[in-house]
Amino acid sequence: MYADVFTLRRQPARSEAVVGALLERVAALDAPGSPTALRSVLAVSGTALPEARACDQADPVGPLHGVPVLVKDNIEVAGLPSTAGATSLAGRPATRDAPLVRRLREAGAVILGTANLSEWANIRSMRSTSGWSAVGGLTGNPWALDRNAGGSSSGSGAALAAGLVPLAIGTETDGSITCPSSLNGVAGIKPTVGTVSTEGVVPISSSQDSPGPMARTVDEVALLLEVLTGQPGILERTRSGVAGLRVGVARTWRTGHPGTDDLFNEVLGQLAGAGADVHEVAAAVPGTQEDEDELTVLLCELVDGLARYLPTRGPGGPQDLSEVVQHEKRHASTELIYFGHESFERALELGGTGSDSYKDARARNLEWALHTCLEPAFADADVLIAPTYGPAWKSDLALGDHGVTSHITTAPSIAGWPIATAPMGLVDELPVGLGAVGRPGSEALLLAVCKVVERPSRPAWRLPARG
Repeated sequence: MYADVFTLRRQPARSEAVVGALLERVAALDAPGSPTALRSVLAVSGTALPEARACDQADPVGPLHGVPVLVKDNIEVAGLPSTAGATSLAGRPATRDAPLVRRLREAGAVILGTANLSEWANIRSMRSTSGWSAVGGLTGNPWALDRNAGGSSSGSGAALAAGLVPLAIGTETDGSITCPSSLNGVAGIKPTVGTVSTEGVVPISSSQDSPGPMARTVDEVALLLEVLTGQPGILERTRSGVAGLRVGVARTWRTGHPGTDDLFNEVLGQLAGAGADVHEVAAAVPGTQEDEDELTVLLCELVDGLARYLPTRGPGGPQDLSEVVQHEKRHASTELIYFGHESFERALELGGTGSDSYKDARARNLEWALHTCLEPAFADADVLIAPTYGPAWKSDLALGDHGVTSHITTAPSIAGWPIATAPMGLVDELPVGLGAVGRPGSEALLLAVCKVVERPSRPAWRLPARG
């Protein structure tokens, strides 16, 4: 087993042994039929071991030389399923690497496989169970196997926590890196929209989608972000501390969960002790109109995005969203067994981004996110912080999700601003995260804040239980 990425980098000619051990661990802990059946890994790469062997025999080519990485299965990796968890894309494997995957390979990384996820990155239904896909099944949480791993990068978060891989890639539209990172006790960041290429990523929203790094520690997230963005210095700035940084505590973004909010209040002293100027600020919370507008925007952009993307995966399957809906109706016993696709049907009714309903909703959404919420809150702050999610809820395929969240992801998601999270401790023996939001391009500042408060820990692997 590995200690961390930095230890691996100091131990040359060890990649094959590490990759082999991790593949054995995946088979023992993750696969259907194993005692735990975590189901965080959707597919393993048949070339991972020979690639690792080649790394051991070659001079280092980059900062991730020989380091295994797991990539969310809505990102194209040549020869791997890249299904977004949907049978619509099953049997149509990717024939190319997405640009972000090429960056990983150029940095020397070994792609271990692809991670399970909430199907279609959790846009299909408002009644979904996070972590479930028709292709990969339901991802468990290694802290407690009946608890949810979060959505939609559920497999990425669970695999990291379970020690199946040192680094993973997720994607986020609104909360999909933040949530599984928080619920699984790992770190992650959604970079500013546009910072990491979305080419070769199954789309939801052109205005809100962003791939990003996830790892056990903030330092590892910073290193991986440098690779994905091609921007050096992120790790150095992450490690340089928070002295003089103005940190606004968004009092209106607390979760309402007593244990989570009490722990958050405790860790504020760590930031003040590290030299940050910590003070409370008010940040607007979304109402029904803001939530409805955001959903309208996402669904309209989804229609156009899939119409452009699906034909790139070749023939033999749906070519647009209407054909996806028809496919799922024909395969209802597999696709619609636990919840429907009513959001897809509403998207088709709304039409694409040329509609007035889309334009009006997007304009209102941006006005609220920027001028009502973020800009006033940042008047005297460099970074805003709040708890991310409460402890992981129990997975419920009959009733769907029912977790405890804060409002921290909504406004930055709409505006395309970055958000980072790191584990700040345990509540009821389950991890909870601290989130940090910043202006576009401030990723290193957010990670510096997260580094001060992070408390990495190992999962308990609790068996399913009542209560």
